Amino acid sequence: MAITLQQFGIDKLSSAERLELIEKIWDSLSEQVAPAEVPEWHLPILAERRAQDEAHPGEGKPWHEVFARLKSHS
Repeated sequence: MAITLQQFGIDKLSSAERLELIEKIWDSLSEQVAPAEVPEWHLPILAERRAQDEAHPGEGKPWHEVFARLKSHS
């Protein structure tokens, strides 16, 4: 079964709402994806990103904060 944007009303969401939905879906994956489901080739990339996060904690921003800042400048 192919999922469409229209089927769930996603096509009617604003850009900000779509980004928020993406963030919520992304965050939910870490709670539900088992380590065995992660492809082997992802592991080095994840390790590199984890090392970057540990070396520079708190530098990243959630999408909704970035989008709000960009929206306030327009």
